[in-house]
Formats: sequence, C-alpha cells, structure tokens
Amino acid sequence: MAFVQIIDCKTDRVEDLNRLMDTWAEQTRGRRTVGHAMVTTDRSDTKHVVEIVEFPSYEEAMRNSSLPETDRIFREMVALCDEPPTFTDLDVVRDTQFNKAVAARMFEEMSKGNVAVMDELVAEDYHDHDFANQRDTVGLAAIKAEAAGYLAAFDFTFTIERQLADGDEVATRWSWTARHKGDFMGIPATGKTVTGSGTTTFRFENGKIKEGWWHWDVMGVMRQLGMMPS
Repeated sequence: MAFVQIIDCKTDRVEDLNRLMDTWAEQTRGRRTVGHAMVTTDRSDTKHVVEIVEFPSYEEAMRNSSLPETDRIFREMVALCDEPPTFTDLDVVRDTQFNKAVAARMFEEMSKGNVAVMDELVAEDYHDHDFANQRDTVGLAAIKAEAAGYLAAFDFTFTIERQLADGDEVATRWSWTARHKGDFMGIPATGKTVTGSGTTTFRFENGKIKEGWWHWDVMGVMRQLGMMPS
C-alpha cells in the first residue's frame, strides 16, 4: 500500500527549502526510497508551506527516515520554519488516475472490436502520429476509419504491460496477439497468429485523448506474415 507524508510549516524561505531538498536528493542518491515529492505554498497565505512526499509503502518511508542525511536535513528544515512543522501520515486507500484509466479502456475496447467507443474517449480534432504511416491521421472520423481497417484485418487481444502518467500525457507499453483474418497492406488473410509489442503515448485535454504517438513493431508483424524476409 502506498504511503504519503504531509509536512506543514510556516516560513517565507521557500527557496531555501528547495535548496535543502536538492541537497538531500544529491546526498541520498541510490539509497532514498522517496518516489515523488512536492513543495507547495498556500495561495491565501504564502508563508503556509506544505510538502507532500510519496513512498511505495510505510516501511519504505521508515527506511528513508533512518538515513542520516534525512535527519540532518530535517533539523535544517526546522530551523527555516517559524514554528515546528507538523506531520500527517496517510495510507493511500484509493489512487485514481483518470487519464490512465481512459487510455487503458481504449486498448480494452479495441480488443473487443469496439471502434464506437472512440466517440466517447477521443477528441473531435484528434491528431495521430504513427511511424507506420507516411502521413499523420487527423480527426476523430479519420482515426475511427483507420482503427476499423486494422480490426477488419486482425482480431486483436491487447495486454497492457505498464502505464506511466506525467502531466496530461499517459504512456502505455503494450503487447498483443492477433489473428490475420483480412487484407493487410495488400496481403489477403493468412489465418496466421502474430504477436507484437509497442508503446503509445496519449496526450489528454478535458478528459479526452487529443493526440497520440504510436511506436510498434510493424516490421516484425510483416515478417511473421511473410511480407518480408525473416
């Protein structure tokens, strides 16, 4: 279970706090267990500073606290604050990343052959970059037609291997197994089962997929279908 620690303090020396964080990060490289840390200020009271630190688990947080550098930096942090900071320890019971869920659903529905779901998940002015295509695909109607073409050629089963989210972008590493059931790049159905893998990065805007970048093993698929020498 993920663990989050919130540190509240009052200070007007935010830049000094940031420098402390940089020093601690450098000195604990290779040993720290922090996964994510933010220093924030209250818009209604700029002296109210909240540091949010995320760990994989409570146990990892305790291991991080035992580092000598953590204790020293904390004492320096206290000296920068107007009063002793307060701590809130939180076990994460739910962590919903909505854009990741939408990206995952896209692959799940494509495995079912459900092109219509794009009306719900994809922006009207979607822009697609796929290194397998000579030109970008622009617009919801165009990407739906392209997806329908792939689904006419293959029965896909996507497996999501890993997802990473950063800001408004979600990268999904996936693999798939597919049966070649229809024309693909001029090659009629072979009935062969092919496998492939790739990574897709979606950029979101207002909860919908606005742009996509596809990197996948198209050459490997062509070799498996006998379109290229192995």
